[in-house]
Amino acid sequence: MEQGIDSRLPLLQHADVENKVVLLRVDHNVVKKGVIEDPYRIDQTIGTIFNIVERGARPILMTHIGRPRNKNGTIAVGQSTSVEPIAEYLERKLHTKIFCPRFKPEDDRGIKSIDTSINLAIRDLKEKRLGAIYLPNTRWFQGEESGTEQQREAFALQLAGLADVYVNDAFGSWQPSVSTYDITRHLPSFAGYLMQKEIKNLNQVLAPQRPFLAVVAGAKYNTKIGPLNKIYEKVDKLILGGIIYNTYLCAKYGVAIKGIAPEDVEAAKNLVEMEKIHHKILELPYLYESDTMEGKIEGHYWVRSLEEFKKGRQFHYILDISQESFSDPSISDALYSAKTIFVNAVMGYTPHFTEGSAALDSKIDHNTEAIKLYGGGDTLQEFKNLCPGLYLSTLDNSQYYFFTGGGTVLKAIEEGTPYGLDPVRALIENGGKTP
Repeated sequence: MEQGIDSRLPLLQHADVENKVVLLRVDHNVVKKGVIEDPYRIDQTIGTIFNIVERGARPILMTHIGRPRNKNGTIAVGQSTSVEPIAEYLERKLHTKIFCPRFKPEDDRGIKSIDTSINLAIRDLKEKRLGAIYLPNTRWFQGEESGTEQQREAFALQLAGLADVYVNDAFGSWQPSVSTYDITRHLPSFAGYLMQKEIKNLNQVLAPQRPFLAVVAGAKYNTKIGPLNKIYEKVDKLILGGIIYNTYLCAKYGVAIKGIAPEDVEAAKNLVEMEKIHHKILELPYLYESDTMEGKIEGHYWVRSLEEFKKGRQFHYILDISQESFSDPSISDALYSAKTIFVNAVMGYTPHFTEGSAALDSKIDHNTEAIKLYGGGDTLQEFKNLCPGLYLSTLDNSQYYFFTGGGTVLKAIEEGTPYGLDPVRALIENGGKTP
């Protein structure tokens, strides 16, 4: 058993990959409007790619990008959600040739199948005339997220026909899609090195050194209720931000804040009742109120104190936390004394209101003893944008870890284990053995 990994999970290092084609699912969902926003998630998979090649195998990569499937079921195939910028980035990074096959979509229904035009590229891959193949965006394919079993199975068999071994290194993709879930029934399947690293570090959130402090924010309260309740049970102290904090304040103080839905306030009353007993939430006392969401416009925003939150009062938009909140003794003491800090939060309405996030990250860094674990996505992006010098200094600091999938971390916390996530469970149930 690898340290910190359940022995039931089949691992890449135990797979026989020599002279084989490896179908590698990654989470390279970092492209917006045809441009790579941040290559962090790509870079984190390079160790797995290198290991596969170094051991004599040839990789076929795949990822999803964006949401090309519309609510009416049509699939928009276009450059804005193409993998080609990722392939070009990897070509420059790895100094190798990466081929991106193109398959004709059926009007607005996406790509029906992987056609035989790929066979020549696979032969070139095996004969090392290509360094890798990068399949089109998996969400361009009709079967990837289809509700039709027939379409899902057809796509799974097409993928399986390309390779000898399947490796999942996409910790950030926790939904049971064909390329993360169904495929494990058709190929010997293993967890990649990034998947393993994410699980090991997740253990530090699920079984933390105490005191354990978490910072959680979000744009929608209803999507965070499950994981928020689980986090509340687990932490010693909890800091809230964003819409989640606003909703909690409405429920606790009986105030109205513009943009906060009444049904969410009702749902937050359960958290208020738990807090009356356990006293875990650290309330940030100074907030930015704005009468517009158009930007941080002089004369249209101001600082409010929680002392002003009296029952029946109505407020405009609360869009950030003032940095003076983090000088409050109760907040400072909790941040300095924590042994484990988990952050899945952007505190303000970005890109206009960023003071709260910058102050939080700086304050956390002053705790030199704690293990600091940051969720992926927006949390990581804001950290890099607001504190670039601090971010660079953390890259070789073993006390920091940045997850590639913040939503996956919250889902695993809600489940109480990473091994209940559908793609990980599929590896355990089906992986490692020949179907």
